[in-house]
Amino acid sequence: MEAPPDNDVLWARALHFQHHDGSPALQGVSLGVREGEILAVSGPRGSGKTTLLRCLSGLVKPQEGEVWFNSVPVHTMGPLSRERLRRDRFGWIDPAPALVPELNAWENAALPLMLRGTGRRRAKTAALDWLDRLDVGGKARRRPHELQQAERQRVCIARALAVAPAVLFADEPTAPLHRADRAQVLRTLTTAARSHGITVLLATHDAQTAALADRAVALLDGRRVRTVHLPPLAETAVATGAAGTPGTEGRAACSLSA
Repeated sequence: MEAPPDNDVLWARALHFQHHDGSPALQGVSLGVREGEILAVSGPRGSGKTTLLRCLSGLVKPQEGEVWFNSVPVHTMGPLSRERLRRDRFGWIDPAPALVPELNAWENAALPLMLRGTGRRRAKTAALDWLDRLDVGGKARRRPHELQQAERQRVCIARALAVAPAVLFADEPTAPLHRADRAQVLRTLTTAARSHGITVLLATHDAQTAALADRAVALLDGRRVRTVHLPPLAETAVATGAAGTPGTEGRAACSLSA
């Protein structure tokens, strides 16, 4: 078993995973994530982004390959150990807001803290602080059914940040938001992550969202994909091609890596 690099908080080697119907979701994906890094995992829908985050976070076990967190092998952990790891060290944001309907906004945001054993007053203070930062502090006492979908998603983001996780897994976190709101929420999330030293894995199919990260890796059909920029076509070659194609236009090609 190969030990991960010392400077990677998360490290994965040759991950393979198949859906229940037998279709491949991951086909040999390897990557390392440095502590405090914001890493975008980009690619079209169905490329394996969510499955990769689920394997890295311990939500599911890869059928082949290794996952390490701070030099601890997550892939050999049992279900209870992985659940404890997710509760104590990780945060998760889904693309669709999921809140406890019987609790109001601040109680939902504070719930993971209280499950960790944090006192109610301290948990409430942290929850209210993040709700304010995400512009839903005024809705703190409202229950989920009284909130708009975009407001519920902001509560979910506050809930994930309030616990100050070592790693935050954000799966299309601004999908329910209007485009005008996405940039502000993403700025809040990335600024908070950098100021608190939180490592972020951000799954997105949106190039503008990926551009906010420190680094991006791309997936296609469950594999890492590398874009290679080719030199411009020679004017003589263009002349034999389609009419009107500029001679200085660059080209790009993709190569898949295991």
